[in-house]
Amino acid sequence: GLSSRSGTAQACGKISPLLLLPSRSNTLPWRWQPCRRVCSPGSAKDGSSSCPQSHLLAPVKQEQAKAEPVPDLNAKALYEDWDDIPPSSALEEISEEEAVQIIAEQIPPFQSSTLRDYVDHSDTLTRLVHLGVDLSQVEKRQKAGQLLLTLDFERDIKKILLFLKDVGVEDNQLGSFLTKNPYILAEDLEALETRVAYLQSKKFGKAEIAQMVSRAPYLLLFSVERLDNRLGFFKNELGLTVKKTKDLVIRLPRLLTGKLEPVKETLQVCQLEFGFQHHEIQQIVLKTPKILTASKRRLRETFDYLHNIMGIPHRMLTCFPQVFNSKLLRIKERHMFLKFLGRAQYDPAQPSYISLDQLVSLPNEVFCTEIAKASVQDFEKFLKTL
Repeated sequence: GLSSRSGTAQACGKISPLLLLPSRSNTLPWRWQPCRRVCSPGSAKDGSSSCPQSHLLAPVKQEQAKAEPVPDLNAKALYEDWDDIPPSSALEEISEEEAVQIIAEQIPPFQSSTLRDYVDHSDTLTRLVHLGVDLSQVEKRQKAGQLLLTLDFERDIKKILLFLKDVGVEDNQLGSFLTKNPYILAEDLEALETRVAYLQSKKFGKAEIAQMVSRAPYLLLFSVERLDNRLGFFKNELGLTVKKTKDLVIRLPRLLTGKLEPVKETLQVCQLEFGFQHHEIQQIVLKTPKILTASKRRLRETFDYLHNIMGIPHRMLTCFPQVFNSKLLRIKERHMFLKFLGRAQYDPAQPSYISLDQLVSLPNEVFCTEIAKASVQDFEKFLKTL
């Protein structure tokens, strides 16, 4: 029984598991001491202590040994403070009512293809969602999901958020910004500050830098050397002044983050295939920077229709380059309707002149009534005949 086991405990054998259970007051009913073998002097034939492994124990003063009596582990003392209820067994049956009250803590999946499965287990992901980050878009970006799972919000992310706010990114833009560029959360803060300082040294104002960073989220991932090379490329290729180069990248900051080869090809197409002069290309790009990132196939089709079908000269296209951003179908439909009405006149020297801006930018109601001098119903009927 218990009394027999207590003798074993006194001899430093195995301590009963019951000794480790707490009492009602959450303290042990006696002071538990590290196991120390109790040996009587002179038990050996030579009269010396015969405690095995005694060399492993620190020396104990005789007075202390007498002051620490071995506890009496009889059953009555053992249960007097435990409500007389022995510990339950892991194999003991419980009722259905008790079973449904047991709530097992969910563990994160070992592997998953979506960040949604980890949100309930990650304070970082939860706070990013509250910030407005779209995790379904983030996980489409290479290794971005794995990156977020390794970051701690307080340690890694908060300082980047404060930096972005200091740069000028609005609170309601942070979620969208991080959705597009989650990689900035792994960037060194000092490196980010150095890149902003570089832009400031190039005389970009605080509001201009805020606009550029917000519209081109990847901008601050570029080193100072790469940013400097990009600015130099547009200045030299287009023959622009420093001020005009700044104006260009402020209007379309993703020119600094996109590939440069497609830009070179577009400039060659404008010069060699379309026949624009260098100064005309300058004007076109400064008025409509997006032309540098437009599809070359679409540019070719639009130019061919405007110049070869409608007869628009280069100088007119230089004055209204916005026409290259318009849908070719809209240009065709409106030109054919005007031609059907006998009003397709694009020469400013002739009466009833219609500018390219009027042709493509006005809504249908205004175009029909003020430019074509017809009703919207007439225009819709005409389109059905095409």
